[in-house]
Order: sequence, then structure tokens, then C-alpha cells
Amino acid sequence: NIKGEIIKKENDSTYFMRNAIITTAEDLDDPDYYIKVRKAKFVPKKKIIAGFSNMYIVDIPTPLAIPFAYYPMVSGRSSGLIFPTFGEVNNRGYFLQNIGYYFVISDNFDLSLTGDYYTNGSYGLRAQSAYVKRYKYSGSFNLSFENNIYSMKGLPDYSGSRMYNIQWSHSKDGKANPNSNFSASVNLSSNSRYYQESYNQVNTSNFLNNTMMSSISYSKTFPAYPSINLSLSASHSQNTNTKSIDMTLPSMRASMERIYPFAREGQAKKGLIKSLNFQYSMQADNRFATYDSLFFSEKMFDDAKNGVRHSIPVSTTAKLFKYVTLGLNSSLNETWQFKTIRRKDFNSNTGKVGIDTLSGFDRFMTYNLGASLGTTIYGTFRFGKNAKIQAIRHVMRPSVSYGYNPSFDQYYDYYISDAYGNRSQYTRFEGGIYGTPSLGESQSIGFSLANTFEAKVKQKDSTDAEPKKVMLLNSLNFSSNYNVITKQFSPLNITGGTSFFNNKLGVNFGATLNPYAIDNNGRQMEKWNINNGGSLFRLTNANVSTNYSFSNKDKKDKNKDKNKQTGTVAGGRTDDLFGSSKPLSEVQDMDKNRKESEDKEEKKTYYKAAIPWDITLAHSLTYSNQARESTISNNSLMFSGNVSLTPKWQVGLSSGYDFVNQGFTYTQVRFERDLNSFRMSFQFTPFGYRSSWYFFIGIKASMLSDLKWEKNKEPDRVLR
Repeated sequence: NIKGEIIKKENDSTYFMRNAIITTAEDLDDPDYYIKVRKAKFVPKKKIIAGFSNMYIVDIPTPLAIPFAYYPMVSGRSSGLIFPTFGEVNNRGYFLQNIGYYFVISDNFDLSLTGDYYTNGSYGLRAQSAYVKRYKYSGSFNLSFENNIYSMKGLPDYSGSRMYNIQWSHSKDGKANPNSNFSASVNLSSNSRYYQESYNQVNTSNFLNNTMMSSISYSKTFPAYPSINLSLSASHSQNTNTKSIDMTLPSMRASMERIYPFAREGQAKKGLIKSLNFQYSMQADNRFATYDSLFFSEKMFDDAKNGVRHSIPVSTTAKLFKYVTLGLNSSLNETWQFKTIRRKDFNSNTGKVGIDTLSGFDRFMTYNLGASLGTTIYGTFRFGKNAKIQAIRHVMRPSVSYGYNPSFDQYYDYYISDAYGNRSQYTRFEGGIYGTPSLGESQSIGFSLANTFEAKVKQKDSTDAEPKKVMLLNSLNFSSNYNVITKQFSPLNITGGTSFFNNKLGVNFGATLNPYAIDNNGRQMEKWNINNGGSLFRLTNANVSTNYSFSNKDKKDKNKDKNKQTGTVAGGRTDDLFGSSKPLSEVQDMDKNRKESEDKEEKKTYYKAAIPWDITLAHSLTYSNQARESTISNNSLMFSGNVSLTPKWQVGLSSGYDFVNQGFTYTQVRFERDLNSFRMSFQFTPFGYRSSWYFFIGIKASMLSDLKWEKNKEPDRVLR
């Protein structure tokens, strides 16, 4: 917005001004800030060329002044300088962060080059780009490099490191080609602790990230019957604590549509024969497991593991006695490996068993059989129409399954494993990424029971309304299995979840119960726990997690819904949704009385202004008692909240407490103030490894966004 004391119009495209003000404030008569120029040439929608320019805040001149200025007025994106952030940190000195230049290369592509400089010699370089092509694709690419020098040369804590980070995001528009898709989400670093060791303010919000993950994938569907899906991908996972890296490059998947060979097209697939179906799937992977120090080294590629697995699952279903579902299934699997091993007999000279790695193609084939029975049982308990809880509905889904895996002894050999001549079995396929053929027959019977509980509750405010459905337990599941060969049961697993207070409080829980006793050394015995002087089950693991979110907006919405239910509107029949008709004069009187009542109520509640707020709480508890250790390995409470003290003041806090380690988790306090044309914010981490603060005040409009002041205290490096 531009306003001049004296304006001379030369033509439709050129104006000359004296004592003009330039501002992004909406109120030109009383702006909260403006730049005053003594003389200026104004070309609408293009530029302003001005002489002496001075910034005023609330009509008070500031020291911010320049002898001449150029103000671009072009709408949309434009190339230009990126103003830096100033600050200091104890072991690096003073710094400039994010200084650089922004390039508008085309309508579909841009590029920003920025850098950091610290007076102790540290520096950082970044290239960021975004691209888009309408109805085709969109994405962004970020490349960062940092040369970090800690302390000063000659001091005992002097050290240095170099690290880089690559981020790439790409997505394809679904309208471009429905039968193919390409997507990418890459976050790759040379150092797993990139976010923890980076001092740039941009990375502060990510320093709690413990895992960096990446994936690039291309998929294509061949729609002709039977349709075939083909995908090619690469993935990577980087742990910031252990510094381990797991990468798959490449990974290929292929699958064929399910085929029903005994059912004609359009025919119902009922019965064991007509519902008999099979599929085909293939996966091929080349996997790397390494660490930061060996990333992309020769050893990483030498230790790569690869293979191909083919699978043909066959299944069918049928109804038994109308209510029971019978399922039969089998799977034929073949695995290809390109590296196998050969164990040598025990060498008395070295005292070890030698292992040779053989390169070349080899394969093994396995199969399995299975069957299952399942049904659904509904039960309703009624308590009468006048009862608060009118009915409870219980849905049970019991199932029994049987699985059989034969022994594939033909893939196993013997070797002498010690100096006493003892022989042990091994398979040459050890170390493969898809496992090894099973040795020894296995048969198991599985049991599971899934439950849900739902209630019908009489509504409090109305006798005519339908009872309200309330979920008591979203899930309560029990599962175990019986090994037919060893004649032992596995532990009983229990999981469940529910919610309260209109789904605002969520509760999830789980437990593991072992029916067998343990000896004094903590080893499981082939003896029931109840026969060993204990209870029916031993509680070996338990966990519970809760989360609760609430705000004063919930109460407002509840009152609003209540007013909607009790309010009446004139018009319609007696059985109409809006009630019966009334004379016009009566309707007008009702409106007048209602308005007077609302005005009185507003005066009463004028000093009871509601302050918007919201709070989120989360608690997690894990208990372990595998060998009578009876320990709580995790007991933490997390909380966060936001309060709008005024329509333009927002305050936030997020923190937590770890009861096991007895300390607060990452804590941050946030303040933000809307100053009309300006925005002010303050973030403060009071203690911990990332203790720091950041203050910002600047103009909100992008045209003058470089008119800002930033100040931060970066966290000091802690040697670990």
C-alpha cells in the first residue's frame, strides 16, 4: 500500500511522489509501521525507485535508514537475496545462518542457495529446490553440507567433522497415468547424528528424530486378465543411536491376480471347489547391513546379501453347518540364493570350525499346509427400557487353526563340531535373507478369540430420543497355540483397547501370561505353574498406554448442540422437524424477546470471556517379569498444551517426565504474538542436551519479510 503527500501523474504507468509512505498494513490512515521516502518514482505493479528511506514504527522513526532504495512490486515469485540470521554459540563464536540467494529459474522450477559461517571456521552450504508440472508430478530436493569445527585450534577439546544430508520428495499426479506410479521420500545422511550435531536452526525441530528412513519406488500394473503388478524400489533405514544402516537396493516385487480355475466368470464362488484359488508372487532383494563408518565402503558391498523368493499360495473356503467357515490353505515356496556356505570339520590346530563362502546359484523348495475354523457369535443382554443401560451387545469371533510344516532334511549336512568328534547338522543356506528350510517336523494348533462390547444408553436430556450407542471395549483379544510335537502351549497373549469421554481418552493394554513354571535360574520348566505352588498363569509382560486430549472448545460444542436441540423455529406441521406453525406477530415477538435475552446474557458474561486452550496427555507403562525380575522398564508421562491468552497471544508448553530415569524429557516453551503487520515468536528449551532459545520478530508480508530481527542462543556441544 502506497500513500503520497504530493503525487504527480506523468502517465498511466508512471507516478512521482514526495513524502510518501510504503507499508503492508491495511489501515493507511493509521498504519502500525511504514517506510517513509522523501522522493520516489512509482511504476504500478512493477517497481518503486526511491531516495532516502526511513522505517517508522507507530509514527516513531527508527535508525533503519538507507540513502536510496529499490522496491520490486512484481506479483508472484522473484529472484533476490535471502537475509541471514545473526547469533553466537560458545564453541564456534559469532555466526551468520541461511544467507544466500533465491533463483526463479522457470514457472516449474526454483532454486535457493544458502550458507552458514561461524567465526571459528565452521561453515555450511545448502541447495534447496522445488519443482512442479501440473497434472504430472511435483517434488522438492534439498542438499546440505556442513564442516563443523568445535572449540578453537590448540585447545584440548578441538575437533572437527564433515557431514552431508540429502532429502528428496517426489509424487506423481494420479491423473497422469493410473496404471503406473513413481514416488520418492529420501532422508539420507553421512552421519546418523546429523540432526543432533547440526547447529542450523532449521534442523532443531528434528533433533529428536531417532530414525531416518528413505524409499524410492516405481510400480506398474498390466490390467489384462490376469492382471500383473510389478514394482521396483529402494529403501534405507538409519538409526541415530546405534549408527546402524539397513539398506535394500534394489528390491523387486511381482504379483499376479487371484485366479479361480473352477469358477466361470460372473459365477458365485461358493463351495470348496468353486472358491479354490491361487496366486503367484515373487520378491527379489539386495540388502546391506552396515554402519556410518562403512557406508558405501568396499566392505559394505562385499557383505551384501541377496536372493529371490517365489511363492504360490492356494486357498479355499466353505460354509459348514451354515454358521461356521472352513478355510484350507497351502503354500509352495522356492528360494534362490547366490551365496552359500560350507562348514569344515573341526581343526585341532586352530581350535575352530572353518567356514567357506561359495558364490553361485543354489535353490531350495518348501511347502506348508493349514486349515482354520471360525464363526461369529452375537449375544445381547437387555435390562429394560427404563434402565440407564438398556442393553449390552457382545460380539465374539472364535477361531481355531492348524498348521503343518514338514522337515526338509535333504538340505542339511553334517560336520565335526569339536575335538571329541561330535557331529552337528547345518544347511548351506545359512545366512540367507529369506531364512532356511525347516529342520524337523512342526505341527501347531492355534486358538484365538476376538471380542467387542457395545452398550445402548438412555439419553439424559430427552425421553423421546433413540438410545445412544456407546463402545465399551473396542477390542479384547486372546490368542495362544499348542505345539503338537513338543506337547506344550505357548504363552497366552491378551490385547485390548477402549475409549472414554466421547473418544477423548484412549486406553490400550496388553499382557502375556505363561502357564509354565520356571526354576531358580529363570529357565522354563515342563511343569504347570499351578503345580509348582504358583497361580494358574505367570504374568511375564504387561503394558498399558493412555492418551487424553481435551479443550474448552469441547464444552462450547456441547452447549451449542444442546441449544440446537431445545430451540424452536416457526413453520411446518406438528410432526415436522421444525415444529408447528405460528402467527407472524407471535414469531416477531419471539424474535424480539430472544434478542433482548441474548443481549442481557452477553452483558452478564462480558467479563467471563472464554480463553481458548487445549491439553494433550499421554502415559506409557511397561512391566517385565520373565525371570522373577519384576521391573518396570518404561513409565513415562508426556504432556503438551496451548493457551490463547488473547486473540493474538498464544502460549504453548510441551514436556514429559520419565519416572524410571527420574528426569524430565525434552521440554519446550513457546510464545507467539500477532502484531498485525508483524509476527513475534519465542521458543525456549530450558534444560537438557538441546538447551537453547530462539526469538523472532518480523513483517508477515513476504514482500518485506527481510525486515526482521532474529536472535538465538544455540545449544552448547556436549561431549559424549
